[in-house]
Amino acid sequence: MSRPAFTPGMGEIAAQAGPYEAAPFGHALADLADERPEIVGLTADMAKYTDLLPFADRHPDRYINVGMAEQNLVAVAAGMARMDKIPYITTYGVFLTRRALDFIAIACAHSNLPVKIFSNMPGLVNGLGGTHQSTEDLAIMRSVPDLTIIDPCDAVELRQVVRAVADIPGTVYVRNIRGNVPVLLDPDTHRFELGTARHLREGADVGIVSTGTMSGRALDVAEEAAAKGVDAAILHVATIKPFDAKAVADFCASFPRIVVMENHIRSGGLGTLVIEALYGRGAVKPLAHVALEDRFHECGPQDYLETKYGFDRQRLLEAIVEGR
Repeated sequence: MSRPAFTPGMGEIAAQAGPYEAAPFGHALADLADERPEIVGLTADMAKYTDLLPFADRHPDRYINVGMAEQNLVAVAAGMARMDKIPYITTYGVFLTRRALDFIAIACAHSNLPVKIFSNMPGLVNGLGGTHQSTEDLAIMRSVPDLTIIDPCDAVELRQVVRAVADIPGTVYVRNIRGNVPVLLDPDTHRFELGTARHLREGADVGIVSTGTMSGRALDVAEEAAAKGVDAAILHVATIKPFDAKAVADFCASFPRIVVMENHIRSGGLGTLVIEALYGRGAVKPLAHVALEDRFHECGPQDYLETKYGFDRQRLLEAIVEGR
């Protein structure tokens, strides 16, 4: 059966003028499945909008669409994991983290099953409003014991994460990036390592701690800040859980002030983790936190939403240069 080609649109973040890769998640998973016959791919009727189509086209006998039934999606994956499969499941993050939370916690994490959850459109990355924006997923998923949580930066790191999670014990939650995904990191030098934060830029005036796609935006805005005389260093935290608290605390100790950037609500995500790491050492630092306010967000074009909710380039620059 022919399937519609994946097309640019919902949930994409790439600047069309910059380097990007189409559907890195689906292609990386298809490549990995060539080597690992135990890998299966499942979705809740969202193969197109989660980039699972490349996998489905190459491995149709290992592709399952359970329909619009997120709880069943997780339950079926848990059952297959008990039969020595490694299920990669994907659909919109908002449905996974809200509707299927108990199934993720009890059927998967509690049993330490190797279910790999790729959660799509995390944060403020679509125009469908509060019903489809997964802006609080890190806070929710951090509360699940024995769950690994990863927030990749770009297509390079996402490809590495797809491969790495197959060998990470237990259940893993990944914030997936779909469509045309920016290529920012050097594939020859960057290596994703679970629980390890990475320095992306050296600097002397301010330290930026960021995760996920915000690390790419931090790199971009840091160059603009440098032109204004502010030299910013960037520490990219790809693994939210287990959290590299020592590296973050050591990094923060090197700068008079800190900026935390995350595409998530203000509470329960990276900012909370950084504060916990600092207070764990008895340290207090001026800290500007670029994050979403605790509210549901309306529908609209991405650039309109980012400006409306103080998440745009100007806001990032103010945080770096002015510390507010």
